[in-house]
Amino acid sequence: GDDGAVALSRSSTKLMQHTLSLSDTTVGRKIMMAVTGVIYVGFVIGHMVGNLKVYQGRQHFNDYAEGLRTVGAPFFGHGQLLWIARIILIIAIFIHITMAAQLTLRSRAARSVAYTRFESLAFSYASRTMVWGGVIILLFLVYHLLHLTFGYVHPDYIPGDAYHNFVAGFQQVPASLVYIAAMIPLGFHLYHGVWSAFQTFGANNPRYNRYRRPFAAAIALIVVLANISFPLAVMAGVLTF
Repeated sequence: GDDGAVALSRSSTKLMQHTLSLSDTTVGRKIMMAVTGVIYVGFVIGHMVGNLKVYQGRQHFNDYAEGLRTVGAPFFGHGQLLWIARIILIIAIFIHITMAAQLTLRSRAARSVAYTRFESLAFSYASRTMVWGGVIILLFLVYHLLHLTFGYVHPDYIPGDAYHNFVAGFQQVPASLVYIAAMIPLGFHLYHGVWSAFQTFGANNPRYNRYRRPFAAAIALIVVLANISFPLAVMAGVLTF
């Protein structure tokens, strides 16, 4: 009854206070970045796997696209669970960007003297381009939504026909080139993000440390090659109407 509601309210308040205090520390911000990063790695991989169904033909791909809107039925209405997932992703990316910006500003403020020589062995190219890579990925995500999800910048968008929109969209060479180019910063971001997540979560054991970078590189490479294959397959005539 009322006692349960009060207890739940107190627990929620304590959780919020703990979360806010965690975000005030460098370690806390790194943890929040890692958690939200893992959410997005899962999304990127799942999105890639789903898009691979395009190679099974129009019906399979359209069934998959419609399945995303009907999943959760009858407990959720058409598209409701999909929108819940989108909201979670929006919140996650907001937290991820905020934590990244705060960590970057704190790191720069902590430098009393600018670096006189760049140590290439200390910082990988991926880590040095995380900020700008993140900005490019964010801009690409907005374009992707406007292009293939909502169709606002699509040359011939047909609601409900995901296969047609997919093929017609990539038949536009500039659009395909944008997708291919965007996979470069995405690959670097995935590589550095997966590797650094192991560090943040304390997975630091001499027995498997040597496998972390190859594992991160494999994840990034698989995602990049699969995603690049889509526009290439359309432009090469492998995927047609």
